[in-house]
Amino acid sequence: MRVGIVILPEHRWWAAEPLWRMAEEYGFAHAWTYDHLGWRSLVDKAWYDAVPTLTAAATVTSTIRLGTLVASPNFRHPVHFARELTALDDIADGRITLGIGAGGTGFDASVLGQPELTAAERSDRFAEFVELLDHVLRFDVTDYDGTYYSAVQARRAPGCVQLPRMPFVMAANGTRSMELAAQYGQGWVTTGRGGDDVESWWRAVAELSLRFTDVCHQQGRDPQKVDRYLQVDAAPTFSLSSVEHFRDVVGRADELGFTDVITHWPRPDSPYQGSESTVEEIASEVLPEL
Repeated sequence: MRVGIVILPEHRWWAAEPLWRMAEEYGFAHAWTYDHLGWRSLVDKAWYDAVPTLTAAATVTSTIRLGTLVASPNFRHPVHFARELTALDDIADGRITLGIGAGGTGFDASVLGQPELTAAERSDRFAEFVELLDHVLRFDVTDYDGTYYSAVQARRAPGCVQLPRMPFVMAANGTRSMELAAQYGQGWVTTGRGGDDVESWWRAVAELSLRFTDVCHQQGRDPQKVDRYLQVDAAPTFSLSSVEHFRDVVGRADELGFTDVITHWPRPDSPYQGSESTVEEIASEVLPEL
């Protein structure tokens, strides 16, 4: 079991830098940040872009994997994004994992004044986004003519440090997005679904895990060759509420076949309200056991 942690892109760099350094020093396997233009209750608060944040994080770390949780088609074009990712993977010396999702219906979907998409349209756009991004990152020249994206002679050079490209971790709760994850993903990440209480949330996670296994078989993919990431703070209880609770969360995720869990750096208030001392305790008591 590997453990990752999300550091929200809400701090000026002088305050954020020590967190990224500590994530590596504490022994987390991977560290992530959100890819939004504004997010939920923090939409009126300070917020920074994911790519320069990860670029800066790459320069102050050396071993920990870094990534987006998750990159959004709401405001990104695959051709330009591929250029950003190529530079980022180079600066990080091949330590980037790209989390990708379909794009939500919140602030990111409305701030650019674009028409609201239906769930089916967002799913179609997600498929195009992944297909085109994958192609641009893997092939020298790409032409593409889709409903949502197009490319004319898009170049790859020099390509990612990681070949044939950096790993994709695909966010998917629905069947169609799971099919994309099975087709393109080196990993699958889920937030679970619903659940007003902890037990119902875990039941939903178990059901999604079984469904993803079925989808992999249907797509001709060995499910054992796709890493499984669980965003454990989608549950009703913050995973870092205590060391004991976190240990239980990791154990339950392991029993369901997940290879990785992702928690969040505690904040002084909601969301993810908690104590940084818990992170230190987990680093000394739990991570060495995994």
